[in-house]
Amino acid sequence: MTQFRKPKGIQTLKLIPLILVLGTLPLTSHAAKKTKQQREEWHIPTNYPKAPEWFKDAKFGIYFHWGVLSVPAYANDWYARNMHIKGTNAYKHQVATYGPLNKFGYQDFVPMFKAQHFNPDQWANLFVKAGAKFAGQVAEHHDGFSMWASKINPWNVKDMGPHEDVMAKLSKAIHGRGLKFVTTFHMARNLQIYANNPKAQSDTSYYPYNKNMFTSSTDPELRMLYGNIPANQFDKNWLGKLEEVISNYHPDLIYFDGLLTKIPQSYRQDFINYYLKSAAKNHQQVVITHKDEDLPNQVSVRDFERGRPNKLLPYTWMCDETVGIGSWSYVKGLAIKPAAEIIHELLDIVSKNGVMMLNISPRADGIIPENQQKVLLDIGNWLHQYGEAVYNTRPWIVFGEGPTRLKKGGAFQSKVEYTPKDVRYTTRPNTIYATVLGWPGANKEMVLTAFAKSKMGGNLKIESISVPGENDSTNWKWKKDGLHIVMPAQMPNSIATVFKIKTSGKAILKHIM
Repeated sequence: MTQFRKPKGIQTLKLIPLILVLGTLPLTSHAAKKTKQQREEWHIPTNYPKAPEWFKDAKFGIYFHWGVLSVPAYANDWYARNMHIKGTNAYKHQVATYGPLNKFGYQDFVPMFKAQHFNPDQWANLFVKAGAKFAGQVAEHHDGFSMWASKINPWNVKDMGPHEDVMAKLSKAIHGRGLKFVTTFHMARNLQIYANNPKAQSDTSYYPYNKNMFTSSTDPELRMLYGNIPANQFDKNWLGKLEEVISNYHPDLIYFDGLLTKIPQSYRQDFINYYLKSAAKNHQQVVITHKDEDLPNQVSVRDFERGRPNKLLPYTWMCDETVGIGSWSYVKGLAIKPAAEIIHELLDIVSKNGVMMLNISPRADGIIPENQQKVLLDIGNWLHQYGEAVYNTRPWIVFGEGPTRLKKGGAFQSKVEYTPKDVRYTTRPNTIYATVLGWPGANKEMVLTAFAKSKMGGNLKIESISVPGENDSTNWKWKKDGLHIVMPAQMPNSIATVFKIKTSGKAILKHIM
């Protein structure tokens, strides 16, 4: 087993409540059962824009799962847990490749995370070319390794592994290219909660407690990695880590990967106070995301992991999606989704008032694989041509039309294959964008039934219709059954074609479609 230095003395945080209370609103929870803790009143500012205009305008961002979890490059991003569970492929691979788990633990992967080819400026340039308006990193995954120079967690990227402050370099490069900077936190699962009852273990505690493995270690340093510490210390560290990142790197968006109900509400409240006060001091309008109703809706944006609603929502929301199939972090042979699939999903998300944050999976050495780069550049090429139908837009009176719709909205949606008969709508002042998810064929006529006069009221008038970037005029006729548009003679783009409909007046929906 690799020998590590003992920690320099983990600091005990002196937590000073920061109060930013302009109004008080109760948290509305959709959970069937509420604990006493969940019924406590949240203190939040009444005038805080939980989804600031920059976020509503951005529509598309990129982040990445990268760190020690990238080293094994096997199975998926839950390798660090599954390698400790007998019978799993990860366990078999771990023992066959590295030996017994009481000799080689997850901590022994840390020196193997070298990031020797990491180039933050190249990464930031790629994100810009991909069309992202915000970008960032997983700050700490379930595995307990901090990707910044932490004074609280000895298992951090400055003191171990690459021995450089990755987050400092990334935040500088990303902000330097005019993008907003993102940090995501997944460490709520890290706390060991089954030490007294190992048979009851579930994945709400990431590392399985096993007396014959390092996960049960009481070593002052190892127990910090494996979350084998008292809950009150874990809670203080949770808040302290967030305060470190907020104070030193000034993220514009903080995303939480759920299970925050494991953290006492008072600590979550202190986080909100600290972040918003810091943002005000630095003249930032920041975004907080939540899952599972574990933060107040009035101050945070709802996130659907790998999913989305099946209807247009009246509030701005986010979907975190990944470019890979089967793993969020890099593994050998990782299959990658085609750009068309991601663009179609993005268009569906934006039409329903959502924002996409797309994950990529760099290698442990700091290289973003070429097949992932190609997908990002393909997305960027489409957005360069048709971005006006995405960025700075707002939903129309309906999100779209066509045969392909989600049967049920929510997280963890199965793959959806859209057709050239599917259309998604967005708007700007005096403009409606109708984006066809594919290519119906040269000179073919398409009827947009959302414009059927039996369904639409108001005084909307259509002034002109064109394809952005094309010089040829578009043939169209507005009839009783809808807006008839003739496809161009030449295919503008095989992934999705945008029709820019210049209008005056206003449409009012008479019947729900």
